[in-house]
Amino acid sequence: MALWMETGSDPVTDKEKADLDAIAALKQSSALELKEQGNQFVKKGKKHYSDAIDCYTRAINQKALDNSETSVLFANRAHVNLLLGNYRRALTDAEEAIKLCPSNIKAYYRAAKASFCLNLFSEAISFCERGLEQSPSNEEIRKLLTQVNSVKTEQELREAKAQQALSTAKGLLSAIEKRGLRFGKALYQDLTGLRKPIIDNSGILHWPVLLLYAEAMSSDFIEDFAETDTFSLHFDVMFSESAMTLPWDSEHAYTREALELYYQAGAGTILSKKGALKYFLEGILDSSSLSNVLSEETDEEHHTCDGSRPLEGKDHGKWIKVDERKTLLEVLQQKEYIISAIPVFFVVSKKSKFYKEFKSGQWSPP
Repeated sequence: MALWMETGSDPVTDKEKADLDAIAALKQSSALELKEQGNQFVKKGKKHYSDAIDCYTRAINQKALDNSETSVLFANRAHVNLLLGNYRRALTDAEEAIKLCPSNIKAYYRAAKASFCLNLFSEAISFCERGLEQSPSNEEIRKLLTQVNSVKTEQELREAKAQQALSTAKGLLSAIEKRGLRFGKALYQDLTGLRKPIIDNSGILHWPVLLLYAEAMSSDFIEDFAETDTFSLHFDVMFSESAMTLPWDSEHAYTREALELYYQAGAGTILSKKGALKYFLEGILDSSSLSNVLSEETDEEHHTCDGSRPLEGKDHGKWIKVDERKTLLEVLQQKEYIISAIPVFFVVSKKSKFYKEFKSGQWSPP
């Protein structure tokens, strides 16, 4: 009998040939039956998808069908894997289906769909185009090609925007480092939001500056403080005789001639380069784009051009009075100053009862 023939040997007798033909017919019948069972399981819904895959796999393993029929089995299994979200397996099966039968239109569609779901847009477009070569009027593939091209274009625009934003952020960080400034974590982000510095066409840094009135812990903003401006220039405008009185200053102590400006030495935590770039990009890029553009950035510490470190030891936390005649840049370049995302300064009045408490060192930020 043919069942007892050695592997690789050819049938000799008519009986052996007949036996082999019968076995082949049984395997073919079994494979076709398994294919139909798989199709029925797919129709029954998601709970039966694993049964459908099992049937298609067993049919494939029979190795009893011609290339065209076997291509259908791989394409069917690809379809179920797509429904289950197994996109990589679906793509592998669809590619095998195409190899076996280059005219299998459903295989091209499923290969394109799986590639699309894996964000392999160029591959998806290629499968669509090859499918349309076989069937130019196929509406499903045309719709998918339009969708893929649209999403691919959106992604390219998003990536271009992300790279442009990263380039701008790196330029900003480079400008900060070249000036010998120390850029740190935001301390008052509930007040500052995501305000950021900008560089104008002349290469001048413009900072939003937060002013905190220590006595009342209320705040003011100077939205555009050029690094070349002096503090007196802004205060002369903000506290001119025609300016409105601060709503909580019932004693009218905060007049121009009575004001003093301070910062706290060494207050803040210097960010790494990656941390600084992340801050500059927040609010500009979505979380996914932000993660992608920062994936290759290192967490090395950003440094000043002279390599100096922030102030430590006994003077850490000490209140330093600002000379109003100095520019913003001159003050920010002091080695004990850490920029808390944006410059922060504390305003007090020599005429206020609070002034004595502040000068004695008895007050600290909440």
